[in-house]
Amino acid sequence: MEGDRVIAGTDGSQQSLRAVEWAAREAALRGAALRIVSVPLLPPRMAWQRAGHSGPDTVADAIRASAERALASAAARVAEVEPDLAVDTALLPEPPAEALTDAAVGAAMLVVGSRGAGGFAALILGSVGRYVATQAQCPVVVAREETTAAHNEIVVGIRDLDQPTTIGFAFEEAKLRGARLRAVHAWHWFLPEIRLPGKERPSSDVRHVTAEAAGWLAELLASWRQKYPGVEVVEDIVHAAPGRALAGASARADLVVLGRTSADAAHPRTGTVTHAVLHHAHGPVAVIPE
Repeated sequence: MEGDRVIAGTDGSQQSLRAVEWAAREAALRGAALRIVSVPLLPPRMAWQRAGHSGPDTVADAIRASAERALASAAARVAEVEPDLAVDTALLPEPPAEALTDAAVGAAMLVVGSRGAGGFAALILGSVGRYVATQAQCPVVVAREETTAAHNEIVVGIRDLDQPTTIGFAFEEAKLRGARLRAVHAWHWFLPEIRLPGKERPSSDVRHVTAEAAGWLAELLASWRQKYPGVEVVEDIVHAAPGRALAGASARADLVVLGRTSADAAHPRTGTVTHAVLHHAHGPVAVIPE
């Protein structure tokens, strides 16, 4: 079943091979199969020539052969780290952003490296990464190269709204890994200095807002604690820019989990927190469509 399959993208770079390793371990944890995919990306001029004009087929064939070697290398790496894992490989058609998104339809997860060569080179800073992170129908994990040590902690960012898919994903990851779950709600705005008669302090201050947010977060997570009694949960209320707070928390996490709403896909400016975390995280980041 596709829902039991983890998809990993590779281009032969060391960064993408590390992402494949991460995907292999994740698939093994889930009891899922792994599919490794690659895009034999042609230079723009060659792509135009292949679309109906004569061109150097030998170069195109060489690029395809390189993609096939990347797949073989990735499959060999998986055999080393997870020898019992079921693995298959596939070459995807251009363009890479749409190809990756289509390949992930119905999958449990899509895993890509933070940087690489060829079709995945611009994953974080370019159009491919923005497209996949905002359009894929399944969770997308960007496996950054910085992470090697295990911290035994999953971090989930909580917005001012219910995020059942995101929270459920984070709890499940913590359960699978036997890890602690840190739920972070960060708020960042300036409070008015309004004084009421007989009051020595402003009517609202950081401590008051933080206490209210803590109560709200505890209530939100109460049913999840009951559903996952074996998962240790830590609730953090942070008065800071959410992107900065979550990027900082990533330094001590095995995975940072962020939710993505339809508004993020339709209006990219609303996804600034995800954008900031993907740029500055110290480890893998999962973006979950709600």
